[in-house]
Amino acid sequence: MRLVSPHRMLKILRLKLRLSPTQLIVIAFAAIMLTGGFALSLPISSRSGQWTSFIDALFTAVSATCVTGLVVVDTYQYWSGFGQAVILTLIQIGGLGLMTFSTLASFLLRRSISLKERMAQVQSLNMQDIQGIIRLTRNILIGTFSAEATGALILSFRLLPDFGFPGALFRGVFHSVSAFCNAGFDIMGEKSQFTSLTGYVSDPTVNLVVMGLVVAGGLGFLVWEEIYQKRSFRRLTVYSKMVIVITGILILFGAAFIFALEYGNPETLGRLGFKGKVLAAFFQSVTARTAGFNTVDMSSLRDSSKAIMTFLMYIGGSSGSTAGGIKTVTFGILAVMLWHSLKGHGDVVVGRRRISEANVYRAWGIVGISLAIVLGGSMFISIVNHVDITSALFEMTSAFGTVGLTLGITTSLVPASKILVMLTMFFGRVGIFTIAYAIAVKSGSHRPDFRYPECKVLIG
Repeated sequence: MRLVSPHRMLKILRLKLRLSPTQLIVIAFAAIMLTGGFALSLPISSRSGQWTSFIDALFTAVSATCVTGLVVVDTYQYWSGFGQAVILTLIQIGGLGLMTFSTLASFLLRRSISLKERMAQVQSLNMQDIQGIIRLTRNILIGTFSAEATGALILSFRLLPDFGFPGALFRGVFHSVSAFCNAGFDIMGEKSQFTSLTGYVSDPTVNLVVMGLVVAGGLGFLVWEEIYQKRSFRRLTVYSKMVIVITGILILFGAAFIFALEYGNPETLGRLGFKGKVLAAFFQSVTARTAGFNTVDMSSLRDSSKAIMTFLMYIGGSSGSTAGGIKTVTFGILAVMLWHSLKGHGDVVVGRRRISEANVYRAWGIVGISLAIVLGGSMFISIVNHVDITSALFEMTSAFGTVGLTLGITTSLVPASKILVMLTMFFGRVGIFTIAYAIAVKSGSHRPDFRYPECKVLIG
């Protein structure tokens, strides 16, 4: 079974349907997931050589393409080498985006890139300007493959004593790609299922490399482009400064609380030395930012730690990155707006720059819709699967934030809940407004050239 290349799939969609760039992204993502699901359902994809139920195969394909990491079967013990290769391909496509891969195919085939393809790439990266999009895409490809290759090399050398050369090399590549794309898939289940990276909880090499790749992938391609060009924090745009500062604060905040809350828990950090406690606290904080790996048992965390990780998963990474969630700058804008509201200021100002009302409304819209999806889905899963609301909320937030962490209920979900989680992962990866624009009836609607009279209402 050979996967259809992203470039060929996009070409077919453009020829058969008249699609806007936004619609093209949504439908192409769905087509890749269905293709991956069919490939994983084939006997060649499982170690047993038997057919896999399509809903489980599709769940895995959606989780891989949406770079989430939630799984219904152990990736190492269930899937064959072919199946693992399919999953790795879906992770790479989902992490970089279909339009980026289509552009890569155009580079390799030396063909010109159409205006519609450029517009679709702008949409997929959440950019507002088409200028320089091809140069940015080229830098994204070079930077991504360079980071993944470096991570794979280091991890392969570290895993060499444990798995031998072929096993260490494949695991190095697999986990490096999975970490940079913030996917969270692992193939460490040789001895026991669903172990993730718990066997390396105190290993500084594995921890630091994986955390570095996760943070790099979660910052966003636009931020790395600016850092490379300007090489000075003071010269960065307000957006890039917000991404870096908020990311750093959230990582430190999460690590500090997990360290304090789990310090004496014998089932998590309590059994580790001081160095192991620090590494584990930082790793769980970083991985909650949509990565999905874990070095301690998630189900053994205290409820307060689960709440902290749910909060971090909900925020997620940054726009234009491999991460999900409502995004760091969305959270930052609302935090600044609330602070200014308490001080009686009318405008939302960051770094002597005013955030437009349209962006503030968009941020509130993302939060409102995402909360409805997460809370509604959590109640559904809790009722249908007879699990506590904490586990259901953790699962749904993980799906929406494309994180992949779980308290152990994924494998026991009924088909209806699996479909709901798949849709949530899809919404989380593609984006709420991207999907909303794609299905909007009035695709040609425009803002009216008048404003209604203002009225006074009581707030609070």
